[in-house]
Amino acid sequence: MKSHKLLFLVMPLLLLSGCNIKQNVQPATTLKTKEVCIINNPPVRAGFLTAYRQELHKKGYKTKIIAENSPLTSCRVVSTYMGKWSWDMAIYLSYANINVYQYGKLVGNATYDSRSGSGNMSKFIHADEKIQELTRQLFP
Repeated sequence: MKSHKLLFLVMPLLLLSGCNIKQNVQPATTLKTKEVCIINNPPVRAGFLTAYRQELHKKGYKTKIIAENSPLTSCRVVSTYMGKWSWDMAIYLSYANINVYQYGKLVGNATYDSRSGSGNMSKFIHADEKIQELTRQLFP
């Protein structure tokens, strides 16, 4: 009987331990220009690109949207982005990734990942605010 009580107490903790939300940012600190070419990613909701560009403009960067099949060497600084929305009682941003390349070499990266946070209610964030936060950290 004691083992059932222990299992009853430990099981929720085990389930919640798999509910991680991860965020990692490697700032692009070596940029030599305030112009960023962003490779368009049409499958991603338009609001992602809008929030990203607005935050870059606030930080003094000029942006140029280039075709989705453009090479990473199209401009001195090129950025790519990816966003995924999921459903769990509501639609929410479950994954975001922004990469920054200078002369075709990766110099900065920001990732937010709540895909394994199914039981974590803090996954319900405002997408625009998360994208802006990632951008501020990526472009210090």
